[in-house]
Amino acid sequence: MRGLRFRSLSFMVVTGLFLTGVSPAHAVTGLTAAKNEVDRLRTLAATKFERANGLKYQIGNLQSEQLKLQNTELLAKGKVDSAQVQVARIAVERYKGSGFSSGFDLLFSNDPSQYLRDAASLTLLSRNYQTKIQHLKTYKQELQASRFVLQDRTTQLKNAQRSLSVEVLSAQRDLLNAEKVLSALSKKDRIRLAKAEKAAQSRDLLVSKKIAKSFGGGSSRGAIALRFALNQLGDIYVWGGAGPSRWDCSGLTLRSFAKAGASLPHSAAIQFNYGKPIGFNQVKPGDLLFYGTPISHVSIYMGGGRMVQAPRPGKKVEIVPYTRMFGYKPFIGAKRI
Repeated sequence: MRGLRFRSLSFMVVTGLFLTGVSPAHAVTGLTAAKNEVDRLRTLAATKFERANGLKYQIGNLQSEQLKLQNTELLAKGKVDSAQVQVARIAVERYKGSGFSSGFDLLFSNDPSQYLRDAASLTLLSRNYQTKIQHLKTYKQELQASRFVLQDRTTQLKNAQRSLSVEVLSAQRDLLNAEKVLSALSKKDRIRLAKAEKAAQSRDLLVSKKIAKSFGGGSSRGAIALRFALNQLGDIYVWGGAGPSRWDCSGLTLRSFAKAGASLPHSAAIQFNYGKPIGFNQVKPGDLLFYGTPISHVSIYMGGGRMVQAPRPGKKVEIVPYTRMFGYKPFIGAKRI
């Protein structure tokens, strides 16, 4: 079902671009320039996809809160309904009888002492009535407050869902434009570029696996997570991927630390709220590294000035140098989980 929704979304993007006449990416001349533009667009798409991950997390929380608020509203409404029934019943008991004033009833009573006992009961009934009226007022205020908060959260949820749609469609448009850049090349150049990329990925994977062998292991949470991430070298990047063989950046870190017994959300920006802050030069193997303003990428420090990551569409899980700038994204901070 999820795959069907994803394919439907892709179809919507392509159809929307066609119908609205959105122009393709700027014309690119030269094979190197084309490759750079494709890389730029795919990196931009990964940034937007990661923002979408944050929105999906926010939507999940809002949906859970909305459900709780709906249950709270039902309970509050139940209290109001019950209090209204009690108030109505007491009102009937309070005013049933002749309908004359209490003084008039006493004047014509055959048994004044019985009347006084009845009057005392009536006074108690009246007090109970006032108490129930006050309860009803309080319950109505609670119901109104609950409905106000529910309405606010529902609005937030709708806004977040719209923002998610915008981010995903925009990222898909970037990928579509990258394909248009490639399509604009001659067949010969496309073949050359495809062969060059395949060769580069093979070299990168070979180097990454060789570097991975230098990791000595360990029993710490970070070491266990890092070992899991290293075992995924060569797996492809897919937005929303969290295993077993497809990953995005925060999906890889999420699953790696789950292996180590730690629970993280599927969002780089929100993962930054977890763990202990670590300085750039104080990182140890297994620390999370965050990039971008706002944060849109996360990787795991391996040691020896390197980090393992799932970078962007068109790339695979790899080991790259640990640096203060990941492309155009600045280093924001590190966290030890």
